[in-house]
Amino acid sequence: MTKNRLGTMEYRFLSLIWDNEPISSMQLVKKCSEAFDWKKSTTFTMLRKMKEKGFIDNDNSIVVSRVDRKDVEKAESEIFMDQTFSGSLPHFLTTFLNGKTISETEAEEIKRLIDSFKER
Repeated sequence: MTKNRLGTMEYRFLSLIWDNEPISSMQLVKKCSEAFDWKKSTTFTMLRKMKEKGFIDNDNSIVVSRVDRKDVEKAESEIFMDQTFSGSLPHFLTTFLNGKTISETEAEEIKRLIDSFKER
């Protein structure tokens, strides 16, 4: 994956592409108008910017992603965890759950998930 970071709107724009690819640039203009209230010029500026960063291709007015959604989400999550919680999952969970309760089903699901990633 490219080392470039995504801003919030870049991620939302890329999500729109992931959900609809391959998509014509004019269809994307329409979807961006509906989703973000963007003008055509704004969409084309974002298309150019995202292509320059290596996140998409726009050949013959057909837009496709060059990066996998899961790869982007993983990279962004790791950066967030490192910058905000010093990479500590327990610190993140403590902060996230502070004052909240979770159901028994959610607790069991989290336990199963953690068990599946434990070092053996």
